[in-house]
Amino acid sequence: MKREDIEHLATLARIKLTEAESEVLKDELSSIVSYVSTLTAIAGDEAESAPLPGARYNIFKSDEVTNQPDEYTEALLEEMPETDGRYLVVKKIIGQS
Repeated sequence: MKREDIEHLATLARIKLTEAESEVLKDELSSIVSYVSTLTAIAGDEAESAPLPGARYNIFKSDEVTNQPDEYTEALLEEMPETDGRYLVVKKIIGQS
């Protein structure tokens, strides 16, 4: 790869490279591109080797209550910095305007 290519990629990635980093990347990116080309040649572009899509469906887990009501409420409220009864007091962030 040329130095201009490395600078262009760095600009696209929004990273700043030093001269030393550019030189290292020049060699590394060339070997990465070569490796990917080798993998592409091995895997091929044949439609027969591509996985076929099967039936797709969502698997839902049934909702089950695993704890008793209010089992952890007191412990959680004790950890809150400020409460009002059973509610957490938070800073108002939405204006009225």
